[in-house]
Amino acid sequence: MRTVCKRLHRGNDLFKSIQALAREQHIGAGVVLSAVGCISKGVVRDASGVTLRRIDEPCEIVSLNGTVSEVRCHLHIALSKEDLSTVGGHLVEGCIVNTTCELVLGVLDGWRIDKEFDEQTGYDELIFREEANQ
Repeated sequence: MRTVCKRLHRGNDLFKSIQALAREQHIGAGVVLSAVGCISKGVVRDASGVTLRRIDEPCEIVSLNGTVSEVRCHLHIALSKEDLSTVGGHLVEGCIVNTTCELVLGVLDGWRIDKEFDEQTGYDELIFREEANQ
């Protein structure tokens, strides 16, 4: 496994930055190993797959995990609000880095992530493909 480390800066969109990094680094399949930092405001999608929730206050990133690739990123985030309550969901565009986010990705040797329509879910779902001769 190879690692990719990057510090994101104030004003960066967390989701867009991860997508861009996956493209720049040509990540076929990866995972978030660590993300430490804070946001000034955020947007997450709830489990319905439809509703976006806005968080209009500074929050600490207490967890960020998921899969990362050039093809698609599927990420979930948990945030600690100013009153120390926690909110989380599916990471989408709109989580804006406040002071910093120290991001560490693990690139999975021998694997590639693709997407494929799944008739049962009605969504393009991620699929993992093992690459030959790695």
